[in-house]
Amino acid sequence: MNTIEKQKLSVLIITLNEELHIKSLLEDIDFADEIIVVDSFSTDQTVPIIESFTNVRLIRNQFLNYTSQRNFALDQARNSWILFIDADERLTPDLKTEIISTINSNSPASAYLIYRTFMFKNMKLRFSGWQTDKIFRLFNKTKCRYTEDRMVHEKLIVEGEISILKNKLIHFSYSGYEDYKKKMHQYGLLKANEKLKKGQKSSLLLMIFHPVYTFLYQFLIRLGFLDGLKGVTICYLNAYSIFIRYKELQKITASSRI
Repeated sequence: MNTIEKQKLSVLIITLNEELHIKSLLEDIDFADEIIVVDSFSTDQTVPIIESFTNVRLIRNQFLNYTSQRNFALDQARNSWILFIDADERLTPDLKTEIISTINSNSPASAYLIYRTFMFKNMKLRFSGWQTDKIFRLFNKTKCRYTEDRMVHEKLIVEGEISILKNKLIHFSYSGYEDYKKKMHQYGLLKANEKLKKGQKSSLLLMIFHPVYTFLYQFLIRLGFLDGLKGVTICYLNAYSIFIRYKELQKITASSRI
């Protein structure tokens, strides 16, 4: 009698100063066959917390950008099936069950998108553009790789079919205004350097109108106003990241001419 070999799962996490989230996440993913954390030399208590988990392999690697860090982590995994998860994300029991069931099924898909529920502190954000947020988190690394032309908001190149899981991730991205603003600022800087590599330029018009368009689109078209003050905050900070992108790109371009 032939038996199907159980598929093993590697869970990958990249971290930098994630002491607020990492303990809860590592406790949440004890069902994995392998857990690897690639840390960018955290200066808080992230590393000691990780080291307290004997089932977790910690690797320190200098952060260049999100794409290179994720691809580095992929290369460390022993198993083909990968669950890539951020420190501020959590799995529901139903999602855990679905993940294990999926990788051991006869599904032909090479990668799976997972919808996320965005949490504003401890409250669910229902609109503001996040209501349809989905991201690649589960995939077979033999058929997938992050494209090198992006530094942030990484793009997974998939060879084969793509499917979507039914259950959602819980995304605790917004813990406070200053922390989220710092994150949006970092995204803006990385996007500026990404555009520079592609030969794109900034302008005063782009610096003004693209952020304004982003805010109005998310606040009005994507119904951010229905989230009240939370919607105003998120839509503003997302627009702020766009502004930083063009401001930094203009600064880099000007300095290169000197």
